[in-house]
Amino acid sequence: MQKLRADGADEGVVAAFERRFAQLDDPEAGFMRGTDLEPVEDVPALEDLPDADADPDASANANANPGAPAIAVLKLNGGLGTSMGLRGPKSLIEVKPGHSFLDVIARQAAGRPLVLMNSFSTDEATRAAGVDARTFLQSREPKLREDDHAPVAWPADPTLEWCPPGHGDVYVSLAASGMLDELLADGVAWAFISNSDNLGATPDARIPAWAQAHDVPFVMEVVRGTPADRKGGHVARRRDDGRIVLRETAQTPPDDDSFTDVERWRYYNTNNLWVDLRALRQLLRQDPAGPRLPLIVNRKTVDPRDPGSTPVLQLETAMGAAIGAIEGARAVLVPRSRFAPVKTTDDLLVVRSDAYELHDDGTMRPTFDGPPPVVSLDPEFYKSLSDLEQRFPHGPPSLREARSFTVTGDVTFGADVAVRGDRKVEA
Repeated sequence: MQKLRADGADEGVVAAFERRFAQLDDPEAGFMRGTDLEPVEDVPALEDLPDADADPDASANANANPGAPAIAVLKLNGGLGTSMGLRGPKSLIEVKPGHSFLDVIARQAAGRPLVLMNSFSTDEATRAAGVDARTFLQSREPKLREDDHAPVAWPADPTLEWCPPGHGDVYVSLAASGMLDELLADGVAWAFISNSDNLGATPDARIPAWAQAHDVPFVMEVVRGTPADRKGGHVARRRDDGRIVLRETAQTPPDDDSFTDVERWRYYNTNNLWVDLRALRQLLRQDPAGPRLPLIVNRKTVDPRDPGSTPVLQLETAMGAAIGAIEGARAVLVPRSRFAPVKTTDDLLVVRSDAYELHDDGTMRPTFDGPPPVVSLDPEFYKSLSDLEQRFPHGPPSLREARSFTVTGDVTFGADVAVRGDRKVEA
């Protein structure tokens, strides 16, 4: 804890790390066995919720109209585009001509306060981009040596001694930065939290209005599971107390093969979350370490580019796990169109194509019928953004009528290419 305090960490941040460190002593910490869980069945659907008139004025009194609480849009903006060969913030990648993720997100906020949780890696570049948003920093913690759990030392590059504690840190850092009090002082009652790479996550006032009317302090948007979600986190209900929990792949014991059963677990996390800021402030007053989130241990080397460097542990939590830590939390079933994250160049090609249209209000509306097209580009030739753009010099093909598009080998595409149905192209 001394290293954290010497770094100027808030006491809530220190308390949260201390909790994770204590969890590390339990080899079963965070594990959830399928035999201890039951499927969740009573999930209301977004389309069945009553209408609510959203108040886009951030200064409006949140209690003036209980049916339409004031909302802030909070985006996790700590990720770099390393999976696409970039060193800058992923949110600054262009998704439509002349428009980055952040440009589209600013439109989607529609006059509501836009808040970005930046990391130390993305803060400077994000500010330089000039997006009209409030920002605060995600905290950081020491990487721990795998052998003795002491903070690792790496004189060659001391910045590599630190890591983010996962996006479960959002609750504590929101308070530690002063942003929580700032939003509440402005009359904002709810925060809609989502990943900056998911442009399907737009604020919908029906959810906080319904939650407020039913004394629900936390809502997770979920989608109906498909085989493509077998690696994503699913919600379940604990047999012992009936509470809804989120189970991630890393929280499944090695001898438990129940995780991939999408028919049994049904509902999968979108990482679109709604949080009652008044309830969160009360929770943090009672426990500065925040919601009691399960531990996720991420095993890496201190220099991720050097597999021979010192093995380390990164102690992380997931923000969606708060559904099992906040009393009265619920899930709401939403359309798949609200869950369109861009993790790879495969996903980016789909979003850049005519399969999605960008409208003036920032919504990315699908133009296809049924599930989105599945794109699989040969990672040897298309993994980085520069590789993708080099091989699609005239822009993406038409994908609105595609079901799947698979490319094997080094292929460069011309103009006016349209993919229909299921298509495979080989060099």
